[in-house]
Amino acid sequence: MPRHFLRDDDLSPAEQREVLELAWAFGEDRFLRAPLSGPRAVALVFDKPTLRTQVSFSVGVAELGGFPLVVDGRLAQVGVRESVADVTRVLDRQVAAVVWRTFGQDRIEEMAAVSRVPVVNALTDDFHPCQILADLLTVAQHHGGLGALAGQRFTYVGDAANNMGASYLLGCATAGMHVTVAGPDGYLPPDHVVARAQEIAATTGGSVTVTTDARAAVAGADVVAADTWVSMGDEDEAADRLAALADHQVDAALMALAAPDAIFLHCLPAYRGKEVTAEVIDGPQSVVWDEAENRLHAQKAVLTFLLEHR
Repeated sequence: MPRHFLRDDDLSPAEQREVLELAWAFGEDRFLRAPLSGPRAVALVFDKPTLRTQVSFSVGVAELGGFPLVVDGRLAQVGVRESVADVTRVLDRQVAAVVWRTFGQDRIEEMAAVSRVPVVNALTDDFHPCQILADLLTVAQHHGGLGALAGQRFTYVGDAANNMGASYLLGCATAGMHVTVAGPDGYLPPDHVVARAQEIAATTGGSVTVTTDARAAVAGADVVAADTWVSMGDEDEAADRLAALADHQVDAALMALAAPDAIFLHCLPAYRGKEVTAEVIDGPQSVVWDEAENRLHAQKAVLTFLLEHR
């Protein structure tokens, strides 16, 4: 049976470390491995708008020796024109893996249940696991290497109920970090995600904190992260969200509460003056462009891992 990467805890702590070590190596030598030589195709299915995901996976598949087969979800209409299962059975006879950026987590889980090749979550409404691998790699690059991830204090501020909040909880707990997510009432992560992160942290030496106090959350943090306050599909709620989240903007005053050498992360796209000020995201503590590049290295690593662990 193939291995899939649908949510952050699909990798054990040891497996996450293995993937991150390979990602680090790909960052140093982009043509280190070519598991897709042939070339073998990887289907890249996009139901949602994309820039970094499409670019990084397309380049990554090519650099692994493969052919990136981009499928426009608006044309394919997966689950509308034909069922998820039927689409999967067409794809898995012709490609080495399927990467899907879609809406409900149930859709990608349905695909994985019938697929004979690895399925990778390139973003769903519930989780964004490839982004977290890139973020962990970025933290390691700027804060002492992969061996120094465990024990670091990672804080995410803003809409903690979204896919980034959930994935930070799971992914950082898996890495043995002390992860805090902060958002206002009504914008906090689901209880089941928090419980799962706490379960993981109990085995890795990490910890999990959920709070509505942004200042307390950032105090002493080694890493501060933010994300857009209006995720795809939430546009009709934009005014309410901007009002509710206003006190959770990452500005210079909030960053000043973090550790002196703290770094700032944002998965992008960013909206300056909303979830983060220009002074922060364009300032010396921001490493968002390294973070964006690291999507390439992390995703090449996870594809290689899945193809080799079947």
